[in-house]
Amino acid sequence: MKQLLSAHPCFIVNDVVASAEFYRDKLGFSFERYWGEPPCFVMVGRDDVWIFLSSQGPGLAKPNHTVHPQITWDAYINVTDVDALCEEFKAKGVKIVRGPETAFYEQREIEIEDPNGYCICFAQDVTPPKTKP
Repeated sequence: MKQLLSAHPCFIVNDVVASAEFYRDKLGFSFERYWGEPPCFVMVGRDDVWIFLSSQGPGLAKPNHTVHPQITWDAYINVTDVDALCEEFKAKGVKIVRGPETAFYEQREIEIEDPNGYCICFAQDVTPPKTKP
């Protein structure tokens, strides 16, 4: 029986409403409500992926690459068709930072940047099927 069911990255964002609207309008996520007055927290989801967005005021977002330039991703999301997703994002004006391209570890990936500078990698497993000897 599975012990771990899912993980939800939590991004500190500069403006929770603007960030949630980007995830909804550009990346196809949805959300039901904001928490706080003024809004300071929201959970955005698409399919089985959820990202928590939290804001305590402007200037607090800290994407990984701002701490160390070689740490690119803030979230890595597995998908079924990365090329179709890339086309969907391009049509909505999402900033594609890299890809689609296939990495040496057999993942076809795109990287996008959100309005806070967070880098999200969407990846599809393209490991060739094993053949019988």
